[in-house]
Formats: sequence, structure tokens, C-alpha cells
Amino acid sequence: MSGWFITFIVFWSIFLFTMFAIGGYFMFRKFLKRLPKEDGKSILDWQEYYIKETIHLWNDEQKKLLNELVAPVPELFRDVAKEKIAGKIGELALAEKADSMTEDLIIRGYIIATPKRDHKWLIKTLEKKNIDIKPYQSLLA
Repeated sequence: MSGWFITFIVFWSIFLFTMFAIGGYFMFRKFLKRLPKEDGKSILDWQEYYIKETIHLWNDEQKKLLNELVAPVPELFRDVAKEKIAGKIGELALAEKADSMTEDLIIRGYIIATPKRDHKWLIKTLEKKNIDIKPYQSLLA
């Protein structure tokens, strides 16, 4: 075998190992979210429950707002982010026994569901939508 072919095989092997490791990492994270907790339901089960219980509270304008808030998320991850945020908003709505979704509920759920490392983009998105973030400073800290 020539030297270039061996080099190609080595780099191809490294590339494949790296891709499998990255894919395995994300699959393992999803697996952990599917594991049942002490109450018998997983994180994703609760998320689905909150969405199903509050789906009737959403109107088209509020769905549009949610879609605009998750627009900065890369398209590949946007559906997952939207479900996570909608689940958190639903959880807040059920806890507060809300009759309908309000902008305040949506913004609070959006902030709570967004990881701290992404709050910089979250603030930019809210400012772009002309939403005052002063009432939500305690959630951003």
C-alpha cells in the first residue's frame, strides 16, 4: 500500500470515530431524558403532558410569537427548542391556573427554558421584538 492511501485510511478512521462519538453523545443525552424519574415519568413525558394539557390555551398570535422567539435557534434544533419552551410555558400556565396564554407567560417560560449560556441571544431577540425585559431581570440573573 502506498503512503497516501494509509494516510487517507488513518484520517478517515479518525473522522468516523469523531462523528460516531458526537452522534453517540447526543443520543445518550436523549436517552437520559427518556429515563423515568422517581414519579415514573421522564422529562420528555412531562413536557408532552404540559403541552397536551395547555394546547387549547394557545391562539394563532401566541403561536406566531413563540415561532419568532425560537427563530434564532438553528433550524436543525428549532423543533426541539420549541417543544421544550412550550412545555415550560405549559407548566407555568397549569401552575398558575391560567385561562389563556398571555405574553407574560410566554416570555417567562421562554426565559426559564432557555439555558443561561444563551441568555445573551435571548435578550437580543426580546429587544428586537421591542419587549421590555426589566420585569424579567430576576429570571435572567
